[in-house]
Amino acid sequence: MDNRIKHLFEQKPQGLLSVYFTAGYPNLEDTVPIILELEKNGVDLIEIGMPFSDPLADGPTIQQSSEIALRNGMTIPKLFEQLKDIRKYTQIPLVLMGYLNPVMQYGVERFCQKANEIGIDGIILPDLPLSDYVREYKSIFEANNLSKIFLITPQTPEQRIREIDSHTNGFVYMVSSASVTGSTNGKAVADTAYFQRVAGMQLRNPAIIGFGIHDRGTFTEACNHARGAIIGSAFIKALAREGNLQQNIQTFIHSIKNEA
Repeated sequence: MDNRIKHLFEQKPQGLLSVYFTAGYPNLEDTVPIILELEKNGVDLIEIGMPFSDPLADGPTIQQSSEIALRNGMTIPKLFEQLKDIRKYTQIPLVLMGYLNPVMQYGVERFCQKANEIGIDGIILPDLPLSDYVREYKSIFEANNLSKIFLITPQTPEQRIREIDSHTNGFVYMVSSASVTGSTNGKAVADTAYFQRVAGMQLRNPAIIGFGIHDRGTFTEACNHARGAIIGSAFIKALAREGNLQQNIQTFIHSIKNEA
């Protein structure tokens, strides 16, 4: 598979910054402006959250942003409408992240075709089991040039990690020791043994660490153990601040990428 995610990892071997935000938050039409502002400020990869009414894996910050986005009127058809011309303005890798239920309601094949049509590079559906993906959906994803990105945790056995690695073609999403997104109890990326174990497996796909990355220190630490890191809840909190959206994004990304 040849897409923007693959090119990104070829061009930038270390220190990738991926940012997650919820589509339709804080306001319904903020989706595209946030993408363009993130790229302008040096973010490498963007994960666009598709809000869902029952986001089990998400912490309170992302749950609340989902509730607000849904109240604002965000839906999968609305998101596709917002993104239909996105490739006229940016070539940054874009990944859609959400839950299986709304995608199934939309129709998995139709969803993948539409995502491919507008230039989406990858999909993360944490509650789609690997076996179901391989049996029912892998051919659809591959036909539409979409990387299916899976999550692994410190509890994921080596055999399972290798199986995931063999069936994906974007990156492996390493969930840090935090149990839900946005957790910052103790050190957010403290499970060094887990990171070293995965690094020692020499996987085919690069790995990025997510969950609990919230400032320059945790971002830098995660990048010491993987190709990059994903920031979600901390960025959503920055979007909720008073003031100018562009300025809030610029200030937050600068705080992650640059020395204080």
